[in-house]
Amino acid sequence: MAEIVSLTDGVAGVVHDGDTLVMEGFTHLIPFAAGHEIIRQGRRDLTLVRMTPDLIYDQLIGMGCATKLVFSWGGNPGVGSLHRFRDAVENAWPLPLELEEHSHAGMANRYLAGASGLPFAVLRGYVGTDLPAHTDTIKPITCPFTGEVLTAVPALAPDVTIIHAQRADRNGNVQMWGIVGVQKEAVLAAKRSLITVEEIVDSLDPRPQDVILPSFATTYIALAPGGAHPSYAQGYSYRDNAFYTEWDGISRERETFLRWMDEHVVRRAPAA
Repeated sequence: MAEIVSLTDGVAGVVHDGDTLVMEGFTHLIPFAAGHEIIRQGRRDLTLVRMTPDLIYDQLIGMGCATKLVFSWGGNPGVGSLHRFRDAVENAWPLPLELEEHSHAGMANRYLAGASGLPFAVLRGYVGTDLPAHTDTIKPITCPFTGEVLTAVPALAPDVTIIHAQRADRNGNVQMWGIVGVQKEAVLAAKRSLITVEEIVDSLDPRPQDVILPSFATTYIALAPGGAHPSYAQGYSYRDNAFYTEWDGISRERETFLRWMDEHVVRRAPAA
């Protein structure tokens, strides 16, 4: 059963040096507060996994938390490059960063295979691309029934998955709605999980197209109002579009980046 803890205790309990860490959320419900706590706790040698690494992974990479990135697209949405990500790849600053690139479909199917307890997933999505020539975890496989040559990718079974959601009840059941992607599968595929939420309520009211994660499928729940900022949580906050633009200037130079992170993340304790 999920345990309700503080954000500090939740991160300390599930994220360890050397872990493979998933932090999912597509434009919406991105777990920034948890990512900032990982930085404050000084985690190192992480393999970061995310379909669309954006600002939070730029920050983790720039602060020296990561040595590998598994992904299918990376950038500052609507703005341009991730400068800390790019600096790590091009100049090994602050550390060299190993890359493993997939397609969106490949990543989604890898999460699904992990959640299903299967060793790999099979799809057609890589046919005609050059990704198999550059990524060792993409292999051809022949269908035993039709003889068609398809593509196999290994399941993702991370050490820990962290997501942000709108609500949890006091029993640890989690509810999210709006734009959701692979969060449920990513949690079910992981050995440990932390879900930060906007509020904890006595009971969960049904919402159209909501996604429920039952208490028995998660490890920790932590209250973190505003924990998705500068992304948003439908029904609770709006996307801070201006910050995404500002981040381009903040992150472009190492010194400016480090000053901003020290002031706004490292020396800022999480809300109690």
